Amino acid sequence: MENNNLTFEQAMEKLEKIVEQLEQGDVPLEQAIQYYKEGMQLSKVCHEKLKNVENEMTEILNENGESEPYTVEEES
Repeated sequence: MENNNLTFEQAMEKLEKIVEQLEQGDVPLEQAIQYYKEGMQLSKVCHEKLKNVENEMTEILNENGESEPYTVEEES
């Protein structure tokens, strides 16, 4: 399965497994480099998926059916 076709959850799960493998420290250098490259690609996929969701949420329909900006207020 190509990484771009993964769901956010699937990409995060694969990324977590790669991090676990690398943290164990007994991975040959060549394999560690492959894991790192795949991890960076999965990280990019996750970031893009989150960015897409953020873009979708920037506008919502109000009660009149008109678009309005959507903002998240952070608690102080």
